[in-house]
Amino acid sequence: MGEKEITLTTRHRNVRITDEEQADHSSASATGHLDTPISPGRMSGFMDAGKSGFERFMTRFLRKGKHKVGIIDSLKAVALSSWVNVFVVILPIAWAAHFSNTNNGQNVFTFPTTFALCLLGIIPLEKLFDYGGEQMAFYLGRDIGDLVVVTLNNAVEATLAIILLKRCELRLLQSTIVGVVILHLLLIPGISFIVGGARVLHQDLHPHLTQLNHSLLVMGVLSLLLPAAVFNALDRGTEALPDNASYIVNDSTRHTFLAVSRGLAVILLAVYVASRVYLHDPPGDNDTLAEHPDAPLALLDEEEYLKHGEPEVSQWVCLGMLAITIGLMAATAEWLVDSIEFVREDRGIREEWFGLVLLPIVSFAADGFVAIGYFLRYIFEHILGRKTPPATLAKARAIDLSIQFILFWMPFIVLLGWWTNKPISLLFDIFEVAVLIGAMFLVNYVTADAKTNWLEGFAMVSFYSMIALTTWFYDGQKEMAEMLNAGRCFTNETTVVE
Repeated sequence: MGEKEITLTTRHRNVRITDEEQADHSSASATGHLDTPISPGRMSGFMDAGKSGFERFMTRFLRKGKHKVGIIDSLKAVALSSWVNVFVVILPIAWAAHFSNTNNGQNVFTFPTTFALCLLGIIPLEKLFDYGGEQMAFYLGRDIGDLVVVTLNNAVEATLAIILLKRCELRLLQSTIVGVVILHLLLIPGISFIVGGARVLHQDLHPHLTQLNHSLLVMGVLSLLLPAAVFNALDRGTEALPDNASYIVNDSTRHTFLAVSRGLAVILLAVYVASRVYLHDPPGDNDTLAEHPDAPLALLDEEEYLKHGEPEVSQWVCLGMLAITIGLMAATAEWLVDSIEFVREDRGIREEWFGLVLLPIVSFAADGFVAIGYFLRYIFEHILGRKTPPATLAKARAIDLSIQFILFWMPFIVLLGWWTNKPISLLFDIFEVAVLIGAMFLVNYVTADAKTNWLEGFAMVSFYSMIALTTWFYDGQKEMAEMLNAGRCFTNETTVVE
């Protein structure tokens, strides 16, 4: 055979192997370095290098030449994927509670009971989203797989937002959007950093991906600052009174900010699509961010595992399971909102706190429930003297969730409202914008060095607690409420007047 050579790029070195070395998978001779072993799985990846991107994708998705998981084994793996799945039995009870109250009007189940049942019913559905996304990553690759996982993790929050839009709860919808973003920026990663960093000096993040996230996050948050700045800079004239909200709120200003919001929504969607394109196919030959020279070793190991590991569920069973789960979750989330409204009214909870804190916390219930379970398991294992190695790779996927929500789902809701005659805009309460900017700065400072520790996680959780405490006493801007509602949103087929 000829002396044709293939150049392999590995961490911190270039490896060259000849045709003869490919035959027996012997170690490659590295220029200026020691020999590096090449696994058969990695070698097969190099042999596919001549295929087009679509051909490589279909080869991976269909697992050509590899073991395929059967239907029975797939269903068994889904059923046993988590102990949280036992709560699925609560779903029919939650639905029965909702329909008994709706049809009979006799409150067979109290609304707090219905709320609790719906909440417990959503928990296993959220966990199935996580599991399904992780399994699809084997078939789609790391970059597309991560996008699927993040999108599925945002499914509950996005569904709640669409339900609120459908009901014309625009003020509550805006506070819920901000609440979801700060929850994913502060509380979820903060708890993850505390638990993950409890036994190590620090955990690592991907430096390059962290820098990209900083830019995208700042872009999304500042897009809300612009309408708020314009509105608060308007000349209110001599009729500006502290207790009069109508002096600046009229059809003209409302139309102006709706037009601005829809334009900003289109730009934000373009930024998000561009970011996905860049992450999927960075410029350069054979360049992937997962193999970046500064990428943590644990991240490289995860990429290798997805390439050469064996999934537990068939891709077709997984897609069917996700479709069914989405349908069940959408209905249960609507029943949850039905019951939680009565809970809010009965308990006298302010609308701002209800949307900024309580509704987003509901969407976090599954992750929080599972995190508590793992934390108790680790404590039990520690008492028994069982040693488990600490993770060195920080779990910061929640920050990706917040970026997707503010760059994709928020503008999507604005455009959906435009299409369905629901005048939702990006003119948010100035307090909510300030809270979001503060959360963004704290997260960017904590992750600036691409390392985290438990103290930084504690600071993030503490700041979230400060926000929750302050919001409990905040009623919201009257001007914002009148700009959004003002009799202009209808739940029936009536056309919105702008």
